[in-house]
Amino acid sequence: MFARQLVIASLLSLLASVLPAASGPFEYCKADSERLCPGVPMGGGRIVGCLKEHKMEVSVGCARAIQKIKAEIAK
Repeated sequence: MFARQLVIASLLSLLASVLPAASGPFEYCKADSERLCPGVPMGGGRIVGCLKEHKMEVSVGCARAIQKIKAEIAK
């Protein structure tokens, strides 16, 4: 259980650090964050938290980017 929480926390931290820059695989999440999280201020993991709340609504590209990061963290 603790390992799973650590993986999730690491993923959220990584997403928070790269999402605002919209670089690499997270360019796919920029449009989703604008569409699903309008008015949510950047910083403190708020955008990532919002995307997590809307995980069933994110685009295929964003979902794949998130899965890729999860797989890299799990290694």
